[in-house]
Amino acid sequence: MGHDTMMAVPKPRTPVVAMIGGGQLARMTHQAAIALGQNLRVLAEGADDPAAQVTPNVVLGSHTDLEDLRRVAAGADVLTFDHEHVPAELLDKLVAEGVSVAPPPHALVHAQDKLIMRHRLQELGVPVPRYVGIDRLDGLAELDAFAGRVDAPLVVKAVRGGYDGRGVRMARDLADARDIARDYLAGGVPVLVEERVQLRRELSALVARSPFGQGAAWPVVETVQRNGICVLVIAPAPALSDDSAGAAQRLALRLAAELGVVGVLAVELFETTEGTLVVNELAMRPHNSGHWTMDGSRTSQFEQHLRAVLDYPLGDTDAIVPVTVMANVLGAAQPPAMALDERLHHLLARMPDARVHLYGKMERPGRKVGHINLLGMDPASVAVLGERAELAAHWLSHGQWTDGWDPHAVGDDGERGEAKERRI
Repeated sequence: MGHDTMMAVPKPRTPVVAMIGGGQLARMTHQAAIALGQNLRVLAEGADDPAAQVTPNVVLGSHTDLEDLRRVAAGADVLTFDHEHVPAELLDKLVAEGVSVAPPPHALVHAQDKLIMRHRLQELGVPVPRYVGIDRLDGLAELDAFAGRVDAPLVVKAVRGGYDGRGVRMARDLADARDIARDYLAGGVPVLVEERVQLRRELSALVARSPFGQGAAWPVVETVQRNGICVLVIAPAPALSDDSAGAAQRLALRLAAELGVVGVLAVELFETTEGTLVVNELAMRPHNSGHWTMDGSRTSQFEQHLRAVLDYPLGDTDAIVPVTVMANVLGAAQPPAMALDERLHHLLARMPDARVHLYGKMERPGRKVGHINLLGMDPASVAVLGERAELAAHWLSHGQWTDGWDPHAVGDDGERGEAKERRI
């Protein structure tokens, strides 16, 4: 058959998922989309955003501009999120215009507004810290009355916009709580004042829900926070009873259904010193506490989020090893002289089992620039895995081994450190 008589093969249409935000969550969701024969369309602020570096399908614009939102949503099967900061009134307009938004605005508002979330959870009988909401400067007397009732240390939170420790302040005393609240309120930001829960540790219950109503839950994990930022995740949470783990998973699945969530939902929990579970925060998108699933679960949170928003059958959430530890790589106060690529070289030489995920972000103090997963076959190895994960993360951040390892030193046996690295 001659070339001019050959029939053109139609290009199969694949679903188009658009994600608002071009950060690392969108970048890793794009990685999952590739395996499903897709690529993720992202609304990014700049061409150097983590997701914009890797997907060919980029719309540059702002999540607060309706026209930019319309451009990224045009022709997409579903519009979803890398972050929760899109104004609800703009999302309502998109829904009115026929755009499929997942999670829908009426669900997402519970991750956007801490006070709405607290009210709704209380209505559902879900344990939350005692709280009071204040939206005006002349309402500070309510703070005084609340402090008198709870007789406990206070936490002051911005009702909207906070993340990674931002917008959350631990008050030293009542006067400090008043000053913090006054600062927020003077800037037009309502506050949520809560009792500081006496906690044993923080946990996260990660689930997914599809429009069809199918739900799936991963093992409950422990999260370790420093300065309001998650530094370590242990999956599953050590020494968590089956009853408590099951209760946390059922609670998260119930909230996903009650709130109408579509996609991944992270329910951040406090385990109190008395052993009870109290809900702290909600996130309706892939979440830092679920990064371990990229290597430690049969289905990653990023693939599952795509399956859920496209109403595909959800994937198996079982862990593939007895324990996985994830450590965040945070930008150092002073970026090291050694290039990141050279740091990566030495890390992989010393720890060939490290699963490294870098986000393509400029290093800045405290900024999440990547994470490392380590998998263990022995549940008793949690402490060792945690130490190794933090050692690796610190090396990538600072270019220094905290155990004194020197890859360039020559040992008594005459071997240089690099040679020994490959046998550790």
